[in-house]
Amino acid sequence: MSVRPSPAIAAIGIAALLASAGFAVAQSGKGAVKTDASADAGNSSGSFEVSGVDVDVRGKSAEAARLGGWRLAQRKGWSMLARQLTGSPSTLSDSALDGLVTGIVVENEQIGPNRYVARLGVLFDRNRAASILGVGGTLMRSPPMLLVPVQVSGGTHRVFEGSSAFAEGWARFRTGNSSIDYVRPNGSGPDRLLMNAGQVARRGRGWWRAILDQYGATDILVPTVELRRSYPGGPVTGIFTAGHGPDNRQLAQFVLRVNDGNAIPALIDAGIARIDKAYQDALRSGILKPDRLLVTEPPRPEVPLEETGEEDLIDTGETPAVATGAVITIQFDTPTVGALTGAEASVRVVPGVSSATTTSTALGGVSLMRVTYDGSQSSLRAALEARGWQVQEGAGVLRIRRGGGSPAPAQPSAPIPETGNSSSE
Repeated sequence: MSVRPSPAIAAIGIAALLASAGFAVAQSGKGAVKTDASADAGNSSGSFEVSGVDVDVRGKSAEAARLGGWRLAQRKGWSMLARQLTGSPSTLSDSALDGLVTGIVVENEQIGPNRYVARLGVLFDRNRAASILGVGGTLMRSPPMLLVPVQVSGGTHRVFEGSSAFAEGWARFRTGNSSIDYVRPNGSGPDRLLMNAGQVARRGRGWWRAILDQYGATDILVPTVELRRSYPGGPVTGIFTAGHGPDNRQLAQFVLRVNDGNAIPALIDAGIARIDKAYQDALRSGILKPDRLLVTEPPRPEVPLEETGEEDLIDTGETPAVATGAVITIQFDTPTVGALTGAEASVRVVPGVSSATTTSTALGGVSLMRVTYDGSQSSLRAALEARGWQVQEGAGVLRIRRGGGSPAPAQPSAPIPETGNSSSE
């Protein structure tokens, strides 16, 4: 975690430390102040970090010595940052540095009654520091990159499934000085389902694009470490690989080794720092570019429509448009199903008829057909008679039948209503 250089907080911390220890000198080893393995712990993308600042300060008390050490670390850290970014050192007043410093990271410290010896890291506000040093427009920054750290140990591949020293190392890693914009999931909730060791082997751009949209990223980084133990508690060898993109293309690979199994966190931290450098080098050389199929969705091929000769009614939820032309009811004999279908087919082929639908079926009797005709009722009568039908005409009704036999008396003043149900006359 980061420790802010507040005098009040420092006084409380020193008093608690001395009171709980019960002796005058308290000593803490490397990593005494540890970062929490969460997304926020290593999230220093808004800060520049300068590490390895050594201080040795004496004071009237332990508190005064520690505050003096932090003050000195701020000055030395600012000079080191200016040399890194501009090539020449720079100095600022303590009051100006208080407004720039966002945190002090304790890497190693020894506290005595009037002496403070420590190795510290200093975090500076990125935007304000870049503005003062005049490098605001020259800093390269990558697009957001989704980080999927894979650890291979004992033949098992894991990302966020269970405990992973590699994932915890990336959570500790501070990205303030990196030109890579890492998007680091914290491994909770859906992270374990969306990003697992199996997903790394998938090449489908569509699925990767859906995952990137969930995390607001445009590309994928797949760093991998394979841990090989000689024996329990003995030397550990780490094979680190910097992978990139949905195809997990290898950008760099190297091997690190520690002699003590308890030093795996130090091995991981050193490997992550080198992987980050490999990614930054690839960005500067133009290699670290998003796959074009991840940025834009490929066009979908057009599916040809198959002509079936049938019309399907699609319910769009809208009121259908009223068809133009006259709507006329036709009465016709239907002794059999064949007579029904034959009459419909004969009426539909009449020029000017846009639709002909049976609305009331009465096998063995008289059925009703609703016809939409682009013309007058008399012209439809003439067209039907020209096709061999005997036609009687009423108000909005035509009674048709095939030639032969005496037609039933027509009642043009009382047309049969359309009920939509089967009936017999």
